[in-house]
Amino acid sequence: MAKLRVGLLFGGRSGEHEVSISSARAIANALSAEENADKYEIVPFYIQKDGFWQAGEVAQQVLDSGVAIENSAVTPNLWQFPAQASEIELWFPILHGPNGEDGTIQGLLSLMQVPFVGSGVLGSATGMDKIGMKVAFAQAGLPQVKYQALTRSQIWSNPCVFPKLCDQIEAELGYPCFVKPANLGSSVGIAKVRSRSELEAALDNAASYDRRIIVEAGVVAREVECAVLGNDQAQASIVGEITFDSDFYDYETKYTQGKADLLIPAPLPEGIIQRIQEMALLAFAAVDAAGLSRVDFFYVEATGEILINEINTLPGFTATSMYPQLWAQTGIPFAKLVDQLIQFALLRHSGEQPREDIQ
Repeated sequence: MAKLRVGLLFGGRSGEHEVSISSARAIANALSAEENADKYEIVPFYIQKDGFWQAGEVAQQVLDSGVAIENSAVTPNLWQFPAQASEIELWFPILHGPNGEDGTIQGLLSLMQVPFVGSGVLGSATGMDKIGMKVAFAQAGLPQVKYQALTRSQIWSNPCVFPKLCDQIEAELGYPCFVKPANLGSSVGIAKVRSRSELEAALDNAASYDRRIIVEAGVVAREVECAVLGNDQAQASIVGEITFDSDFYDYETKYTQGKADLLIPAPLPEGIIQRIQEMALLAFAAVDAAGLSRVDFFYVEATGEILINEINTLPGFTATSMYPQLWAQTGIPFAKLVDQLIQFALLRHSGEQPREDIQ
């Protein structure tokens, strides 16, 4: 049988560029593993930080070295794709953050009329936008922390309104609370605040990143995660827990080795684990996700409450990332997981509805 030509798409125009490269290297190794080598041909495509697409030797160099390259010396033609793109039979995008998991690249790949791994435009956009995500979760009846959605204009346009806005946040959410840009992902621009001065500074900072901002009430809870795999008949993995000594799970803690520990499986009561798995599948369906997602929760041990935090439709995919580790402990090793994702992408593109058995 001829090998399926897989376009491995990585890099991208976001603050998670280097994380994307690491994820792509792990996926490339998995596709080259003995059980996959005869099935797939890897064709790397690297998107520079300025948005220019590279293929061939340049893309392979970045994939081999794990080191990003400098932007183009001249303004790139963002509509000029490498010739190899027309030969791709399935795309495997592993672009984290804006312009990668927010529906934009998924729209482009949909126009190419070629199957691709992961959620489509709706699932990706809803999963990326923290406000839209919470609306979808509320519609599905999933419990969440209290929050307020704001816009940049509310924060910047009228100095007389801003103090009243802060008064409202203090009255309804209290301290501590978290201020977040709605569409950045991976803890970029997020601040934990405990006072009026910190709140004002955090709102101003978040508004510099995004025109839509969300403020969430703080909660004393354990942070647990569940991985989802499949399409319309998706399945949930075992549950894992993140522990850390920093004030909260910020970007540095998330991506600095030794800053956080992953406990798999999480030491939780069986009934709590089952409920988290059920809620993960409900969240996956609520945003119309496909292929893969990692769903994050707060477990308030004092009350037994489980609160959904967020869904990540294109989670980190290095060998040490939570998503593949959860599936490895559930019984699907890394190389098999990558193969399954490709098979689910092909099924979804074909429009067929056979039983989606995870093998």
